Amino acid sequence: MSGRLSFPTLGMRLKMLPELLITTHQTLTMVLNWIWIAFFGIAFIACLARSVFASDLEVWTAVMNASFEQAAFAFEISLGLTGVLTLWLGIMKIGEKAGIIEFFSRLISPLFSRLFPGIPKGHPALGAIFMNISANMLGLDNAATPMGLRAMQEMQKLNPEKDTATDAMIMFLVLNASGLCLIPISIMMYRAQGGAANPTDVFIPILLATAIATLVSLTILCFKQHIRIDKVLVSWLLGIAAAVALITWFFASLPPEKVQTFSSFGANFILFSVILLFICAGIRRRINVYDTFIEGAKEGFKTAVTIIPYLVAILVAIGMFRASGALDIFTGGVEMMVAMLGGDTKWVGALPTMLMKPLSGSGSCAMMLDVMKANGPDAFVSRLAACVRGSTDTTFYILAVYFGSVGVFKTRYAAGYALIADIVGAVAAVFISYFFFS
Repeated sequence: MSGRLSFPTLGMRLKMLPELLITTHQTLTMVLNWIWIAFFGIAFIACLARSVFASDLEVWTAVMNASFEQAAFAFEISLGLTGVLTLWLGIMKIGEKAGIIEFFSRLISPLFSRLFPGIPKGHPALGAIFMNISANMLGLDNAATPMGLRAMQEMQKLNPEKDTATDAMIMFLVLNASGLCLIPISIMMYRAQGGAANPTDVFIPILLATAIATLVSLTILCFKQHIRIDKVLVSWLLGIAAAVALITWFFASLPPEKVQTFSSFGANFILFSVILLFICAGIRRRINVYDTFIEGAKEGFKTAVTIIPYLVAILVAIGMFRASGALDIFTGGVEMMVAMLGGDTKWVGALPTMLMKPLSGSGSCAMMLDVMKANGPDAFVSRLAACVRGSTDTTFYILAVYFGSVGVFKTRYAAGYALIADIVGAVAAVFISYFFFS
């Protein structure tokens, strides 16, 4: 026998790396539950400290007001999502009956049959997963969410334990949390509105950071789920890396003022083309396209109502945590420690965006805009905050909405591995930002 280290042995060693980031098996499998509890506990302690040591009695009012505001905000999000869900689940139903979803399933079967071995070939879940990930890559969050909810519903049909997440669900959630985005339209738009001299200068750094987060988290999760990394899977991963490199080269060759225009055009052209493709395919199959749309749209309304309690739970906890001042205390302590160790503290200003990103998309957006307002849109820390926000997706929002839509509350290790993607994305964003902007 050869004296070389065998691949399975190497795989088993690499599989153990994520466990170093999770203190116990209990926090790994129930991390969302404990984090939710911790929000309230830490917020209470922070309020108590401010009352005792700073004689600040108004903080209790601020925290309770934040809870009411966030509860109302959660309902508003769900209400606003109702129309989008109704539209896209209707379109997805047309695609399903027209055979397009099945076609997509066969197209990506070589990759997804390896990443999702628990889903049969040709199952509608694979097509919905493909559509969801494609929409995310184009930065089309409103289109991605309904498709993702449809994917979860299809995977739930295969789930023998309806309250427990399957390996396929966890793989899907981590891919969403890593948030591979090829065209970060919204971030470039915010920078343009903020008066940045070159709003698109964060495009390539975001692309690199999100690609690193996705590839690293995907590889680690493959080891966790004992997915065999064969030539086909390696070829697909290298193909994704090559596509990212090609897009990076294309946009780097454009004049700065053309980047946002081409990005917006490309994303929306593809999206409209998909809608038209679904409708034309339905006509070819001789189905009643309008009635089919209405059938799927009804499912969108039911799904929007289902997720309200889960959104309220997450957003209220986040709002109270922020209003208590606990977040400010933490970032101030980190900056002091970094300075004492002789490190550069420029990146610490983006730490609130890093911490808020896994918790709340709107919260992290607010943090990013606040940094831009305080420091100017072209400051290093403002560009870093933009890169951090684009490096991954909103982990706990995704967990709450996607698992909540199908009634899964035993999430196993989903949150832990999704947070690994967040950590990798944030660290990559810091190093890449120093390389491009420092």
